[in-house]
Amino acid sequence: MNLVELVTLAVEGKASDIHLAPDRSPTLRVDGALRPLATEFAPLTAKECEEICIGMLNPEQIDTLKTEFEIDVSYSVKLPEGRVRLRVNIHRQQRGLAAVCRLVSETIPSPAVLTMEESVYRFSKLPRGLVLFTGATGTGKSTTLASLIDIINETSPKHILTIEDPIEFTYSEKQSCITQRELGVHTRGFAPALKSALREDPDVILLGEMRDLETISLALTASETGHLVFSTVHTSDASQTLDRIIDVFPPMQQGVVRSQLAAVLQGIVTQVLLPRASGKGRIAAREILIPDSAVRTMIREGNTHQIYNALTGGLQDGMCPLELSLAHKVRQGVISRKTAEAAANRPEMLRDYLINENYP
Repeated sequence: MNLVELVTLAVEGKASDIHLAPDRSPTLRVDGALRPLATEFAPLTAKECEEICIGMLNPEQIDTLKTEFEIDVSYSVKLPEGRVRLRVNIHRQQRGLAAVCRLVSETIPSPAVLTMEESVYRFSKLPRGLVLFTGATGTGKSTTLASLIDIINETSPKHILTIEDPIEFTYSEKQSCITQRELGVHTRGFAPALKSALREDPDVILLGEMRDLETISLALTASETGHLVFSTVHTSDASQTLDRIIDVFPPMQQGVVRSQLAAVLQGIVTQVLLPRASGKGRIAAREILIPDSAVRTMIREGNTHQIYNALTGGLQDGMCPLELSLAHKVRQGVISRKTAEAAANRPEMLRDYLINENYP
């Protein structure tokens, strides 16, 4: 199998991911659905799949794969029209080595292309604090973050530092200086890179993921000390995000962490990516939390279960429950009602929003 040919088909088909595994034909994910290339390619043998996977690694990465059984790397494929960058996860599974390759656009989408809300756009203008993007893998969190980072790059003379696993979007320096570091290539982990970051004079830090206690603690400290920190958490709504961060810490520290988080948090955006009703392309729906004094009190006092009420009461400040965003797109005819109901965390609230025409 020719990887160049496969990536060409993926680009032409506007696929987001390529799946490679033994005993299966290469498969593309297009508009959220898997599409096997059974007519174009025969099922891969275990040897063929291993050769493709190993061919994307350097000797040090091969050693890491042998000891860890999985690895995330960046890789690029040269096509006649230019290079295509891939974010690749290679892992060992029942039938041998397999890989999933995420296609990363060389062009960073604009806020208009991403249908970005004004309240999300405003996060790029913040001087300091912590902004979290949440949602499942493949919901476009990295793309939205890249768009915000590029806005800062275009408009502000700042030092932007990214710590990623692996690097996805690459930036052309405009007004800002940009430093990009990749786990396993430029640093051993998020925590040591973030420790070092505090001595590298950054104004803005993009942290690929808040995974563990040390990384979360350092991110909170960086936010407290005058930096604007963007990061991601794999959670499905604002209240779950807050609970996840606080619960990482031992019980005796959680009171201090709640106060710290209440002080530095500037926003939580939960994103889902949905197929358009037209059948062509996908669109993001977002839950947006912008902490006001009431929300900060809820965080400090451990009443995160009341966050949804704050979302519905803060519409004039740019907040938005996920279900309201979904209802808005259903009324516009952008997504189907069935799609919205499958994505909603609270289907009964979605139905209320669809019935009540007074909501925007």
